[in-house]
Order: sequence, then structure tokens, then C-alpha cells
Amino acid sequence: MLALSLGRSQMATVATSQPKWQHAPAGAYDRIFYSGMAVAMAATVFVGFAPTFYLRFYFHAPTPSGATSLTRLAQLHGALFSSWVVLFIVQTSLVAKHNVAMHRRLGIAGVLVAAVMTVVGAITGIKAAARGAVPPGADPLGFLAIPLGDMLMFSIFVASAFFWRRKREAHKRLMLLAYISIVAAATARLPGVLPLGPLWFYGLAFIFLLIAVAYDLGFRHHVHIAYILGGGLLVASVPLRLMFSGTGTWRAIAQFLVGRVG
Repeated sequence: MLALSLGRSQMATVATSQPKWQHAPAGAYDRIFYSGMAVAMAATVFVGFAPTFYLRFYFHAPTPSGATSLTRLAQLHGALFSSWVVLFIVQTSLVAKHNVAMHRRLGIAGVLVAAVMTVVGAITGIKAAARGAVPPGADPLGFLAIPLGDMLMFSIFVASAFFWRRKREAHKRLMLLAYISIVAAATARLPGVLPLGPLWFYGLAFIFLLIAVAYDLGFRHHVHIAYILGGGLLVASVPLRLMFSGTGTWRAIAQFLVGRVG
């Protein structure tokens, strides 16, 4: 009996000495995590685009094509993507405050914004390729695979999140993947990153994916299938589109798009 009592006492001591988060129920910190991710990614977008968009009046930075002012299309593009950043923060805040009804109503608006973003983003990328407004040393037609690939991944994740909107765990992870799929545009514009090439600025963007996976492992002890399949698709899409961008098939597609839209 004494040994049994001592054993129970030692187990209780070990249990109380462990961090509280290890005993928290699954999802207990989700609201803090997703709100924090929304703010961190918004900060990345602001810093990345501050010289060429948000604080353009201060930096007077030229566009990639050398122009001193933004086109109306570029302004619309920036406004739409900024609205997504704000909407993502609002949506995570609504969930954190348990206002699920408003979150769902705004979700419809978010899908509509995402649809317009995809179209405008694709047109903006095609017109930029037509003007040669790409990073120094990059081939305009080859580089077009980068923004169009982003729009493709973004639309896939948003559509999947909407389809599985009643499966809460899958939905919120797919929405986060949608955001991660377009944040490379901001990490590419962080100081000194763009000349390093796509693998670097996508690598920085995927840090958010690694954080999300680490959160699942740390607080849920397994990685959700949305990250395994969706995250795997997103990561694999980068080398795949880089390889495809150098083929004759892609050049023919790119030339067709530039000729029709650009």
C-alpha cells in the first residue's frame, strides 16, 4: 500500500510539474494561434509592400518597369489583396469572440473577394509580363508561371475551404493555406530577398506553414490532413512550376495569354 501511495504521489508530482499547455484540450489555444498568425502575416505584407504601395508617398519607389506611378489595375490589385489581409484579421477575431454567425456571413463576402482577386491577380501578372515588369534577369514569359501559379493555388484552397466550411478543423487550415499561398509576393519584397530568387522568397513564406504544422504537433500531437495534402501540394507546386516555366509548352501558353490580355 505504501509503495502504491508513493507511486501515485510521484505521478501526481510529475503531472503538476508539466506545462499547463500539455494538459489543455485540443484546440484550446486555436483562437490565439490563428489570430496571431493573421497579425504576423499582415505585418509581413505591410513591410514587404510598404515601399511600393502602402508608404509609396514616402519612399517614391519605382515599379519594376521603372514607372513612377501605379496603374489603376495595380491600385485595384493592391486594394483587393489588402482587403483580404484585413478580412482575415476580422474573421479570426470574430471566431476568437465566438461570433460565428457574423463570421459565416462575412465568409460569403470573403469568397467573392477571393474570386475577384484571382481574376485581377492573373490579369495583373499577364500585363506585367507583357511590359517586362519582372525581377532583373528574369524571363517575362517564364516568370509569369509564378503569379499565375499563386492564383491557382489560392483559388484551390479558397474553393476547398468553402466546400468544407462545415468541417471547422479543415476549413480554418485551408483558409490559412490560401493566405500562405499568396504571401510569397510580400516576402519577395523584403529587403534583399527578390534577387535571391523564387526558392528563397517561397522558403520564407513557407515558414508560416512550418509554424502551423509545429502548432498541430505541439498542441494536437498530429498534423491535420489539410496540412499534409494541401501543404504538400503548395510546396511541390514551386519546383513544378519552375520546371514547367522553362518548357516550350509553357512559353506557348504564356505568349497566348500575353497576346490576348497584355
